[in-house]
Amino acid sequence: MPKYLFHGSYLADGMKGLIKEGGTARRANIEKTLGALGGRLEAFYYAFGDADVVGIADLPDNVTTAALALTINASGVVKVKTTVLMTPEEVDQAAKKSVSYRPPGS
Repeated sequence: MPKYLFHGSYLADGMKGLIKEGGTARRANIEKTLGALGGRLEAFYYAFGDADVVGIADLPDNVTTAALALTINASGVVKVKTTVLMTPEEVDQAAKKSVSYRPPGS
């Protein structure tokens, strides 16, 4: 199952909700949401910096993951960025593919 890295940044109302509910309640909610989509949460951490929360999840496909990101972002209380993760074996496969490409100006 494909893996995705999520970076979340809470907006003011989202941070108020986090303070009210607590971190473990938010993690439990995410686990429930992912499970309902046929996925699972592998890792979930709060962080300092650009992202308030980061997580790694297994989800069935890009369409499901896009639907999740759209729904979360539409909530207006958290902004999520999603990164598709690849295994080293997938990179090996990609490195062996032949691609015809002309750089700009060449």
